[in-house]
Amino acid sequence: MSGASDRRVLTVEVGSTITKVNAFELSEGVFRPLAQGFAPTSVEQGDVGLGIDAALAACRAAGGPDPATVETHVNSSAAGGLRMTVHGLTVSMTARAAREASLGAGAIVTMVTAGPLASYDLDEIREVAPNVVLLAGGVDGGERGVVLRNAELLAGLLADRHAAGHRSTPVVYAGNAALRRPVTSLFADAGVPVLLADNVFPEVDVLNIAPLRGLIHEVFNAHITHAPGMARLRDFTDAEILPTPGAVLLAAELFAEAVGDVVVIDVGGATTDIHSVTEGSAEFAARAIEPEPTAKRTVEGDLGVYVNAANVAAGHAEMEAALGDLRAMPEAEAEVALTWRLAERAVDQGIRRHAGTLTDLYTPSGKKQVVRGKDLTAVEYVVATGGALTQVPGGEEILRGICVGPSTRGGVTSLLPSPEARILIDRDYLFSAMGTLAHTYPEQVSASFAEWVRGQERRARSTGP
Repeated sequence: MSGASDRRVLTVEVGSTITKVNAFELSEGVFRPLAQGFAPTSVEQGDVGLGIDAALAACRAAGGPDPATVETHVNSSAAGGLRMTVHGLTVSMTARAAREASLGAGAIVTMVTAGPLASYDLDEIREVAPNVVLLAGGVDGGERGVVLRNAELLAGLLADRHAAGHRSTPVVYAGNAALRRPVTSLFADAGVPVLLADNVFPEVDVLNIAPLRGLIHEVFNAHITHAPGMARLRDFTDAEILPTPGAVLLAAELFAEAVGDVVVIDVGGATTDIHSVTEGSAEFAARAIEPEPTAKRTVEGDLGVYVNAANVAAGHAEMEAALGDLRAMPEAEAEVALTWRLAERAVDQGIRRHAGTLTDLYTPSGKKQVVRGKDLTAVEYVVATGGALTQVPGGEEILRGICVGPSTRGGVTSLLPSPEARILIDRDYLFSAMGTLAHTYPEQVSASFAEWVRGQERRARSTGP
């Protein structure tokens, strides 16, 4: 469908609280917004289709097309997402790589282990009750014993859960390629579904997370229609259903390809999600001591402007005293002001957790500075999307406050975006919608982002400083 043109399409985002519908016209290779519709998500009513129907009706009333006449693409973060436990060999290599791939695909990583699984690890896995288990470990041709033992333990645990009446939990294996056959046999003998992905760490200092991300999308697509109230999602689309965070990261990758390196920040009521696509600067790349994925996502589960507002305000007396003005949808001046302050703090804390750091390393030849984590200094665009940053006035000011380049606080130097980075506000939720279309229309999504940025910059020039 990459050459399709002159048609209308719909995207549906089934969020945890709000369902959003965007209508676009695809003309001359570019998606142009037509209309939007919003409605409360209806998972608690046992039929997610009720909320989708209402949002589709609202979109049509705003000038969108008849849903029965156009193709529709869906993403969702409702029904709790895809809970995943990750089990690797070492924290600094395979466990970290597997976690990066899982988060990039939109999974909720609830547990990470490194090395041999202990009995208490198995107890925790039972308590977590994951929707999918990710097993990794060893470079290709490397360690075998620990990985095989972990496979045996996981196979027994998951087989017992299934025998006790729980839904079967699939395992994704993304470790030492030499162990694919024995690992597959172990899980097959236990009656546990197993899917194979390329090794996330095939060689020392080589990350390979894209194949695993794609496979996790497939697992999500199969899982989401079994979640309570979510079965009707299949009634609305013939395309793959994506996890919303995974869709946003796909969009960020295509944005970076078409326009330039980017950080996308979404401050919500419960979490702050940050997606970055950049190789970093040449200056700091030479000092990096651990590989980082080009496309990275972090989820700060304690930073939100409603559900987790108390966490964000902690230690700030004036903000804590104002929490009586907290509202999910702020309207009054005091409510808006509080949400702005919470969003500002969530962005500041979230970006410093996402960004890499410049630290001193003492070696036999003396002290040298090294980079650990993600270098954001080469980012050209910082984008606000979804939630508080786009709906509460002052989002641009908040993002400008983190564009300071290498910044030291409390003795830690964070590699933040430079003051030259350009700020964009995605008030139309384009990143979620474009990411949902990315699998089917990658070229058109890239072209659409390029046109959107040109339009944003023309408007900025016309309004002046």
